[in-house]
Amino acid sequence: MILTYIIGAAIGALAGFLYYRFIGCRTGTCPLTSTLYGSVLYGMVLGSLLGGLVLAR
Repeated sequence: MILTYIIGAAIGALAGFLYYRFIGCRTGTCPLTSTLYGSVLYGMVLGSLLGGLVLAR
């Protein structure tokens, strides 16, 4: 049960890192994706929420 949240958060963290690395916010004006930590944290939250949706099915 909680494993799906953890796996979702790990996948989301990886997606957040990849988004920061390859797309990112060049100007620094994007509050969520302008720093590495913000992007990874945002990805973790979205990933765990999506993991919870998979669990609900």
